[in-house]
Amino acid sequence: MQLKREPIIAQATAIGKAGIGVVRISGEGLQPLLEKLSIDKVLPRHAHLMQLKDAQDQLIDQGLLIYFPAPYSFTGEDVLEFHGHGGILVMNLVIQRFMEIGQSIHLRLAKPGEFSERAFLNNKIDLTQAEAIADLIEANSVAAIKSANRSLSGVFSKKINSLVEQLTHLRILVEATLDFPEEEIEFLENAHAKEQWQAIYEELLGVISVSKQGALLRNGALVVLAGAPNVGKSSLINQLAQQEVAIVTPIAGTTRDRIREEISLEGIPLQIVDTAGLRKSDDAVEKIGIERSWSAIKEADIVLFLRDASAANQEESEILFKEIHASLVQFQNQSAHVIEVWNKQDQMTHPGPQDRLYISAKSGFGIEALKKGILQILGWESHAEDLILARQRHIDALNKALKHLMNSQVYLSQGNASLELFAEELRLAQDELGEITGKLLPDDLLGKIFSSFCIGK
Repeated sequence: MQLKREPIIAQATAIGKAGIGVVRISGEGLQPLLEKLSIDKVLPRHAHLMQLKDAQDQLIDQGLLIYFPAPYSFTGEDVLEFHGHGGILVMNLVIQRFMEIGQSIHLRLAKPGEFSERAFLNNKIDLTQAEAIADLIEANSVAAIKSANRSLSGVFSKKINSLVEQLTHLRILVEATLDFPEEEIEFLENAHAKEQWQAIYEELLGVISVSKQGALLRNGALVVLAGAPNVGKSSLINQLAQQEVAIVTPIAGTTRDRIREEISLEGIPLQIVDTAGLRKSDDAVEKIGIERSWSAIKEADIVLFLRDASAANQEESEILFKEIHASLVQFQNQSAHVIEVWNKQDQMTHPGPQDRLYISAKSGFGIEALKKGILQILGWESHAEDLILARQRHIDALNKALKHLMNSQVYLSQGNASLELFAEELRLAQDELGEITGKLLPDDLLGKIFSSFCIGK
């Protein structure tokens, strides 16, 4: 890729009124700019008190100037930071003055994410680490912060690079045998090619698992309340939202359309959707509501299937439960989780089986246990130290790599005639993994990723 050499400038701190504001400049050869500033000698990584004045020698702001010479900076280029006061107008005047001083070196305003992009292009960080910077800024829970920091420190990259190295080793082994067709299979067996493939497969499955959980942690989840009419779905959404967002009456079929409410569990965003009760109906409006209920279930990350714990006959409820599972399988939403929730615990006349999750949406009994179950599915507690704050493009690339790896197994089992195809599928799997860290990512997609970053990052 062609490295960008034009110096760039932007406010690195958030726009708004604050005690401190930071303006960052990055580029190759900032010495001409340094020479025009009223400081006798700028020492690397030392804070220098500086008065920044306009062209008429009037004071704009007083602050600290810090110089990070290349390659020992975030971007790998010369970096200059001015730490001044954080007012909107004063920061704009500071940037304007630096651009006037930096005209001779063609200093320009930075694009969104351009500092991080330069760090990536100059091999200071890989793409997963660059994305982790944005994720850390946007993190809305302690768990998300920890996961973003793990990616930023290179944990995700190391997992991907480990898989790439193993695939490379296996590819070299296979391709080295292609010149000796009479000895191919025996050589591969002696080199334990199948065992190597199995180790790669298991490690890739593990990365996919923690990445999918991390994606839920990053993006939140769609939680759909489903069940027959009058099992307490509307009461439950009110209980979870801690406000009256749905109408509650003893009349079955009150909810005719989806009701959506956003809540937060330990900082993790959840979209809670209350749906119309699932049953056969001749009412035209209710039938539309029921169709929308099924649509919501098919899109859900978590389905809370409510049952009436006080009802004696559960046959219809059991049939409905199986239909929900069948619907998720039909629409290939294999990652969705279904939690059985037995509501109306306060109306039970006899104790039920101990392995059920009982709640009372009316009194609040069992709600904390339900929340804990949701958090465990999202990975908030379970394996929290291993989660990766993955993005959808990471998940897509990992799934494609898995598909190619599975294809390669078929060719390996076919013997000599298919070893070239085996090697090719290994290469394709390796290429998909290379896109995650940015080693094989197209330039247009790279630009799209960094354009979603904050200006100044």
